[in-house]
Amino acid sequence: MSPVVLLVEDEAPIARLLADYLRSDGFEPIWQRTGDAALNWLAENEAALMLLDLGLPGVPGMEVCRRVRQTSTLPIIMLTGRDNEMDRVLGLEIGADDYICKPYSLREVGARVRTVLRRGQPAPAPAREQLILDDDAGRARVAGRDVLLTVVEYQLLRLLAARPGRLFSRAQLIDGMYADGRVVTERTVDSHVRKIRQKLAVVAPRVEFIQSAYGAGYRYEIASRRLG
Repeated sequence: MSPVVLLVEDEAPIARLLADYLRSDGFEPIWQRTGDAALNWLAENEAALMLLDLGLPGVPGMEVCRRVRQTSTLPIIMLTGRDNEMDRVLGLEIGADDYICKPYSLREVGARVRTVLRRGQPAPAPAREQLILDDDAGRARVAGRDVLLTVVEYQLLRLLAARPGRLFSRAQLIDGMYADGRVVTERTVDSHVRKIRQKLAVVAPRVEFIQSAYGAGYRYEIASRRLG
Protein backbone atom coordinates (compact mmCIF):
# COMPACT_ATOMS: atom_id res chain seq x y z
CA MET A 1 0.00 0.00 0.00
CA SER A 2 1.38 3.42 -0.99
CA PRO A 3 2.24 5.87 1.83
CA VAL A 4 -0.40 8.59 2.12
CA VAL A 5 0.92 12.15 1.80
CA LEU A 6 -1.47 14.89 2.91
CA LEU A 7 -0.87 17.84 0.58
CA VAL A 8 -2.14 21.16 1.96
CA GLU A 9 -1.90 23.78 -0.77
CA ASP A 10 -4.42 26.45 -1.79
CA GLU A 11 -3.12 27.01 -5.35
CA ALA A 12 -4.73 24.36 -7.55
CA PRO A 13 -2.12 24.34 -10.36
CA ILE A 14 0.71 23.78 -7.88
CA ALA A 15 -1.28 21.15 -5.98
CA ARG A 16 -2.04 19.22 -9.17
CA LEU A 17 1.62 19.21 -10.20
CA LEU A 18 2.73 18.03 -6.77
CA ALA A 19 0.00 15.40 -6.57
CA ASP A 20 0.82 13.99 -10.01
CA TYR A 21 4.51 13.79 -9.19
CA LEU A 22 3.97 12.21 -5.78
CA ARG A 23 1.66 9.63 -7.35
CA SER A 24 4.26 8.78 -9.98
CA ASP A 25 6.86 8.52 -7.21
CA GLY A 26 4.91 5.83 -5.35
CA PHE A 27 2.88 7.90 -2.90
CA GLU A 28 -0.86 8.41 -2.50
CA PRO A 29 -1.49 12.18 -2.35
CA ILE A 30 -4.57 13.56 -0.60
CA TRP A 31 -5.16 17.22 -1.45
CA GLN A 32 -6.73 19.70 0.95
CA ARG A 33 -7.03 23.36 -0.06
CA THR A 34 -7.24 25.00 3.39
CA GLY A 35 -5.86 24.53 6.87
CA ASP A 36 -9.34 23.94 8.27
CA ALA A 37 -9.99 21.17 5.75
CA ALA A 38 -6.64 19.54 6.52
CA LEU A 39 -7.30 19.52 10.26
CA ASN A 40 -10.77 18.07 9.72
CA TRP A 41 -9.36 15.36 7.45
CA LEU A 42 -6.67 14.43 9.99
CA ALA A 43 -9.30 14.13 12.72
CA GLU A 44 -10.70 11.08 10.93
CA ASN A 45 -7.81 9.78 8.79
CA GLU A 46 -4.12 8.99 8.98
CA ALA A 47 -1.22 9.98 6.76
CA ALA A 48 2.44 9.06 6.59
CA LEU A 49 3.50 12.70 6.10
CA MET A 50 2.08 16.17 5.51
CA LEU A 51 3.32 18.69 2.94
CA LEU A 52 2.11 22.00 4.36
CA ASP A 53 2.08 25.33 2.55
CA LEU A 54 2.42 28.29 4.93
CA GLY A 55 0.40 30.82 2.92
CA LEU A 56 -3.03 29.28 3.40
CA PRO A 57 -6.40 31.04 3.65
CA GLY A 58 -8.25 30.67 6.93
CA VAL A 59 -6.08 28.79 9.41
CA PRO A 60 -2.47 29.59 8.34
CA GLY A 61 0.15 26.92 7.89
CA MET A 62 2.05 27.78 11.08
CA GLU A 63 -1.12 27.37 13.14
CA VAL A 64 -1.97 24.08 11.39
CA CYS A 65 1.48 22.77 12.31
CA ARG A 66 1.11 23.93 15.91
CA ARG A 67 -2.29 22.23 16.33
CA VAL A 68 -1.16 18.99 14.74
CA ARG A 69 1.89 18.87 16.99
CA GLN A 70 -0.26 19.09 20.11
CA THR A 71 -1.59 15.57 19.50
CA SER A 72 0.51 13.92 16.79
CA THR A 73 4.07 13.10 15.71
CA LEU A 74 3.03 13.16 12.03
CA PRO A 75 6.08 14.20 9.96
CA ILE A 76 5.55 17.70 8.53
CA ILE A 77 7.45 19.35 5.68
CA MET A 78 6.68 23.04 5.25
CA LEU A 79 6.46 24.59 1.79
CA THR A 80 7.31 28.26 2.00
CA GLY A 81 8.22 31.19 -0.18
CA ARG A 82 9.68 32.97 2.80
CA ASP A 83 13.38 32.32 2.32
CA ASN A 84 14.65 33.79 5.55
CA GLU A 85 16.14 32.21 8.63
CA MET A 86 13.58 33.47 11.15
CA ASP A 87 10.64 31.81 9.36
CA ARG A 88 12.55 28.56 8.99
CA VAL A 89 13.53 28.52 12.66
CA LEU A 90 9.98 29.38 13.77
CA GLY A 91 8.61 26.53 11.70
CA LEU A 92 11.06 24.10 13.23
CA GLU A 93 10.38 25.37 16.74
CA ILE A 94 6.66 24.67 16.48
CA GLY A 95 7.28 21.16 15.23
CA ALA A 96 8.06 20.98 11.50
CA ASP A 97 10.49 18.23 10.53
CA ASP A 98 11.82 19.98 7.43
CA TYR A 99 11.10 22.86 5.08
CA ILE A 100 11.37 23.54 1.34
CA CYS A 101 11.70 27.08 0.04
CA LYS A 102 9.95 28.10 -3.18
CA PRO A 103 10.72 27.87 -6.01
CA TYR A 104 11.47 24.17 -5.67
CA SER A 105 11.76 21.27 -8.08
CA LEU A 106 9.38 18.33 -7.96
CA ARG A 107 12.36 16.02 -7.62
CA GLU A 108 13.48 17.92 -4.54
CA VAL A 109 10.05 17.50 -2.97
CA GLY A 110 10.07 13.76 -3.64
CA ALA A 111 13.58 13.42 -2.24
CA ARG A 112 12.72 15.38 0.91
CA VAL A 113 9.58 13.29 1.48
CA ARG A 114 11.54 10.04 1.20
CA THR A 115 14.30 11.37 3.47
CA VAL A 116 11.94 12.48 6.24
CA LEU A 117 10.05 9.19 6.12
CA ARG A 118 13.33 7.29 6.26
CA ARG A 119 14.35 9.21 9.38
CA GLY A 120 11.37 7.71 11.17
CA GLN A 121 13.01 4.32 10.75
CA PRO A 122 16.70 5.03 11.31
CA ALA A 123 19.15 2.28 10.49
CA PRO A 124 20.89 1.07 13.64
CA ALA A 125 24.60 1.51 14.00
CA PRO A 126 26.75 -1.60 14.18
CA ALA A 127 26.39 -3.18 17.63
CA ARG A 128 29.89 -2.19 18.59
CA GLU A 129 29.11 1.48 17.85
CA GLN A 130 25.62 1.83 19.30
CA LEU A 131 25.04 4.65 21.75
CA ILE A 132 23.70 3.59 25.15
CA LEU A 133 22.39 6.22 27.55
CA ASP A 134 22.04 5.46 31.27
CA ASP A 135 19.80 8.11 32.81
CA ASP A 136 20.26 6.82 36.34
CA ALA A 137 24.00 7.28 36.12
CA GLY A 138 23.88 10.17 33.66
CA ARG A 139 26.37 8.27 31.55
CA ALA A 140 26.81 7.55 27.85
CA ARG A 141 28.57 4.46 26.50
CA VAL A 142 29.72 3.59 23.00
CA ALA A 143 31.63 0.48 22.01
CA GLY A 144 31.66 -0.60 25.66
CA ARG A 145 33.50 2.53 26.71
CA ASP A 146 32.24 5.41 28.81
CA VAL A 147 31.93 8.84 27.21
CA LEU A 148 32.69 11.44 29.88
CA LEU A 149 30.04 14.12 29.41
CA THR A 150 29.09 17.04 31.60
CA VAL A 151 25.54 17.17 32.95
CA VAL A 152 24.50 19.68 30.27
CA GLU A 153 26.21 17.72 27.49
CA TYR A 154 24.45 14.53 28.56
CA GLN A 155 21.08 16.27 28.62
CA LEU A 156 21.67 17.72 25.15
CA LEU A 157 22.64 14.34 23.72
CA ARG A 158 19.66 12.70 25.43
CA LEU A 159 17.24 15.24 23.90
CA LEU A 160 18.55 14.57 20.41
CA ALA A 161 18.78 10.78 20.76
CA ALA A 162 15.21 10.52 22.08
CA ARG A 163 13.89 11.62 18.67
CA PRO A 164 16.20 10.21 15.98
CA GLY A 165 15.99 12.24 12.78
CA ARG A 166 14.03 15.07 14.39
CA LEU A 167 15.54 18.47 13.67
CA PHE A 168 15.78 20.65 16.79
CA SER A 169 16.40 24.37 16.67
CA ARG A 170 19.00 25.79 19.02
CA ALA A 171 16.27 27.53 21.02
CA GLN A 172 14.49 24.21 21.57
CA LEU A 173 17.72 22.61 22.75
CA ILE A 174 18.42 25.47 25.15
CA ASP A 175 14.97 25.04 26.70
CA GLY A 176 15.60 21.32 27.17
CA MET A 177 19.16 21.65 28.45
CA TYR A 178 18.58 24.21 31.18
CA ALA A 179 15.70 23.48 33.56
CA ASP A 180 16.36 26.70 35.50
CA GLY A 181 15.51 28.92 32.53
CA ARG A 182 18.88 30.63 32.44
CA VAL A 183 19.66 32.86 29.48
CA VAL A 184 22.40 31.57 27.18
CA THR A 185 23.32 32.30 23.58
CA GLU A 186 22.82 29.94 20.67
CA ARG A 187 26.60 29.78 20.32
CA THR A 188 26.61 27.91 23.62
CA VAL A 189 24.67 25.09 21.95
CA ASP A 190 27.19 24.97 19.11
CA SER A 191 30.00 24.76 21.63
CA HIS A 192 28.36 21.87 23.51
CA VAL A 193 27.66 19.98 20.27
CA ARG A 194 31.27 20.39 19.19
CA LYS A 195 32.52 18.99 22.50
CA ILE A 196 30.07 16.06 22.40
CA ARG A 197 31.17 15.20 18.86
CA GLN A 198 34.82 15.29 19.92
CA LYS A 199 34.21 12.99 22.88
CA LEU A 200 32.14 10.51 20.85
CA ALA A 201 34.79 10.49 18.12
CA VAL A 202 37.35 9.18 20.61
CA VAL A 203 35.40 5.93 21.10
CA ALA A 204 33.68 5.74 17.68
CA PRO A 205 35.94 7.45 15.13
CA ARG A 206 34.06 6.08 12.11
CA VAL A 207 30.58 7.23 13.16
CA GLU A 208 29.01 10.68 13.33
CA PHE A 209 26.01 10.74 15.69
CA ILE A 210 24.92 14.39 15.47
CA GLN A 211 24.16 16.04 12.13
CA SER A 212 23.78 19.78 11.59
CA ALA A 213 21.37 21.64 9.31
CA TYR A 214 22.79 25.00 8.26
CA GLY A 215 20.93 27.89 9.87
CA ALA A 216 18.37 25.56 11.48
CA GLY A 217 19.78 23.30 14.20
CA TYR A 218 20.81 19.71 14.90
CA ARG A 219 19.45 16.19 14.64
CA TYR A 220 20.53 12.78 15.95
CA GLU A 221 21.21 10.75 12.84
CA ILE A 222 23.91 8.11 12.50
CA ALA A 223 26.21 8.46 9.52
CA SER A 224 29.66 7.28 8.54
CA ARG A 225 32.38 9.77 9.27
CA ARG A 226 34.77 10.76 6.52
CA LEU A 227 38.27 9.97 7.71
CA GLY A 228 41.50 11.28 6.37
